[in-house]
Amino acid sequence: MTATHPEAPAYRSAGARPEGAASEREAAARVREMFGGIAPRYDLLNHVLSLNLDRAWRRRVARRFSNVLARADARVLDLCCGTGDLTLALARRGPARVIGSDFAHPMLLSARRKSGAGAGAAANYVEADALHLPFADGTFDLVTAAFGFRNLGNYDCGLREIHRVLKPGGQVGILEFAEPKSALFGSLYRFYFTRMLPVIGGMISGSRAAYTYLPASVGKFPSPEELAARMSAAGFVKPSCELWTGGSVALHSATKQ
Repeated sequence: MTATHPEAPAYRSAGARPEGAASEREAAARVREMFGGIAPRYDLLNHVLSLNLDRAWRRRVARRFSNVLARADARVLDLCCGTGDLTLALARRGPARVIGSDFAHPMLLSARRKSGAGAGAAANYVEADALHLPFADGTFDLVTAAFGFRNLGNYDCGLREIHRVLKPGGQVGILEFAEPKSALFGSLYRFYFTRMLPVIGGMISGSRAAYTYLPASVGKFPSPEELAARMSAAGFVKPSCELWTGGSVALHSATKQ
């Protein structure tokens, strides 16, 4: 499948394609419906299925960009924010102004309840499609996304939209699952991710399809090298990748020139 950007090389997937989705529009509709349906149990499942490591990963992202978050004049967008865990982790490192955005309404309702229930930080939330953001060019100093960028129907369009809303010198940080390279850990990871996770996730959430889609989407997501090339094609400079937890999680970052 060929990427939409003329300078981007061809990769295995130009964007998320849940089963049965034949176009970007259908993919977006299915993703919205899928995540809206599991919103009530989403936080519990994240913590259980990651052995509570997801909390540490989000805090680490916030520490990684603490230089931006410590500025009172900085504006931060947490893209595909879901129930707002990363949004709040970023806000706790304040005093930067942090906005969370997502296009799944039930997820945002959970995020707003959490933010207003003594979560230790304040954040604003906007319902928005990551491929068509309602923000002016050059609005933000930092754009983040935790385990949500992978669900976009068009990765190149998503990167270009992030680039558009960032100020010159602004940074992007995309936290995503990755496939470990170690033979032993990689085999254990794949067994858990493809065999056990769909069963556990389906039992708790009531939607096995959502947790069958998750490992499938990770398997189709660009490798760190591929995503770095896509970032460069979208206009970013200094793309880099930090691998955490045995290479099962990756923080992809870059800067707008």
